[in-house]
Formats: sequence, C-alpha cells, structure tokens
Amino acid sequence: MSARPNAYGQPVGPPLPGWTARPAPARVTLEGRFCRVEPLDADRHAADLYAAFALAADGSDWTYLTAGPFDGPAEYRTYVTAATRVDDPLSFAVVDLRTGRAVGTLALMRQDPSNGVVEVGSVAFSPLLKRTPVSTEAQFLLMSYAFDGLGYRRYEWKCDSLNAPSRRAALRLGFTFEGIFRRAVVYKGRSRDTAWYSVVDSEWPHVGTALREWLSPDNFDPEGRQRRSLSAVRVPGGEPGR
Repeated sequence: MSARPNAYGQPVGPPLPGWTARPAPARVTLEGRFCRVEPLDADRHAADLYAAFALAADGSDWTYLTAGPFDGPAEYRTYVTAATRVDDPLSFAVVDLRTGRAVGTLALMRQDPSNGVVEVGSVAFSPLLKRTPVSTEAQFLLMSYAFDGLGYRRYEWKCDSLNAPSRRAALRLGFTFEGIFRRAVVYKGRSRDTAWYSVVDSEWPHVGTALREWLSPDNFDPEGRQRRSLSAVRVPGGEPGR
C-alpha cells in the first residue's frame, strides 16, 4: 500500500474520498453457466445435500469444518435449519444446473460493511462438486457479487493452517497468502492456527478476468475437459494442471 505524509510528516494510507459503508450481503440468487448459487433452504436443499455428502468414502471432508460429520439426514437437516436462521454467516447452496440438485454449500461471513470486508467460509463441497467447473464457478459468482455487486474492498479466505487442500484452492483461485494467526481458534476440541488469504479490490480485475476466461465455453473440449488450467490463463506460460 502506498503512503503519503500527513501534516506532521507521518506516513498515512491513501485517501478514500466519498467512501461510504457498503450494503450487507443479501439473500440473492446468482446464476452461472454451470451452477446457481442461491440462499440455503432446508426444505429445498437438505435432502439433496445430505445425499451428495454421503457419497464420500468417509467423514474426512468435515475434519477442518466446525460442524459434521452427521449421523443421518435428520441431524443434517437440523444443522441446515439453524444455519438459515442467521444473517452472518449468510449461507448459500450450490445447485448443479445439469441435475437441478444442491451439491455443496458456502457462506459470506464476518461481514464488515463499514470497511467493505467479507470472508467466504463454511465451504462444504460434496464429491459431486469437487474438482469440477461448478466448484470454481460457485466461488467466482460469490466473489463477483462481493466486488462488482456490493463494491467491497477486501474478500477473505481463512482456513486451518494444516488444511492443505483449502490452502491450494485459495492460491488457485487467485488469493494472496497473508500469514498465520497462531492459536487463533479452538474447534472440535483442538487448537487451530489459521492461514489468512485475501483478494483486494485492486487485484479483482485481474483475478476476475482470469476466472471468467477459464470458465468460458471455449476453454472446455466436447468432453468437458479444460483446455488451459487456471494458472495458465492467469500467467502466460503458467504451469498446467492447477
């Protein structure tokens, strides 16, 4: 961040003339080419989500989340019902447009409209969603809503520092690693060091353009395989496979 001297010769941050608090995230529906991100609803989504999560071989997908795994559909529905009763975290379901079924969830949380800051979290992607264009598009739709729709300045991603898949996903999507907050959280009876990542508004044009180009129809062959990886789209000559 650039600095300038104030009247006392002290360095201060750049001015933000005309800045006003941003709107809080709302229960909006975001439509893409592969998926729809819509407000989480127990009646519409709980059964499909539980069935999708049950396709996993074990409960390891829930290790780094504060909730789960769940003993059955009734327990999961209770969890979803509780999640829909609060505005922060504001929970969304990811609906695969090919099947019309919900296959994952994510949320906008730690909302700070006064400063234009929000975090994406509570990301629970089923085996039907992982490593598919749907998962990338769902993240893109929510990022675009925060930056382009609400005018936010900072979009955060935080995870257990030991959660290697989440950390790789953040970097793949274009987030910048900011550091480790030591002993930041206690969950499921254990201590967590938290890894922090962010995209800020000045980076969003580059990050967003790369995501749009990767998601474009021209980037997929008739079998739905990517022609260029996201890292290759973002950086000319980037390594394939990310």
